[in-house]
Amino acid sequence: MQMPLSHWKNDAEYVALVEDLIYHEELLHMETITHHHFTNRLEHSIRVSYKSFQIAKKWNLDARSTARAGLLHDFFHEDRDAVAQLNIGSHADAHPKIACENACRITEISELERDIILKHMFLVSRCGLPRYKESFVVTYVDKYVAIREVVEPIKEIAGSRLRNLVSKLSPVNVNI
Repeated sequence: MQMPLSHWKNDAEYVALVEDLIYHEELLHMETITHHHFTNRLEHSIRVSYKSFQIAKKWNLDARSTARAGLLHDFFHEDRDAVAQLNIGSHADAHPKIACENACRITEISELERDIILKHMFLVSRCGLPRYKESFVVTYVDKYVAIREVVEPIKEIAGSRLRNLVSKLSPVNVNI
């Protein structure tokens, strides 16, 4: 079972902010790319975008920029090996740069959106500290979503295997 996508399609405010991006042919291609072993890159990006949007709205931050940059933060089509062959740094350093270049090709991005995309890996890269609260929001939501995308399927697989194993055990007959 995959981590469910939230009901972003039912949130008219969110959809209005990202619909020019979310149905873009190049973004839709990310649906074909496995991400974090159990999901695809588009679903991951939508989860990060929508949860970040909800937090930004609640905290009176720039919800539009947060939603849009959250959607574009992993906007690259290369796999880890292809990114490594580009010789522009580690995966954590390189993919935000590629994502930002790709984002600039399909839409105009603000300085805030640029910071969100480029700094979303600041915890494990050399990109420097984010300059905006919205950048921190997307960074931490990205890590939270990534962990859930990996842990929840593993938990389900392990539980299924354990139930299967237990079902094969013979009942213990205890006569006291």
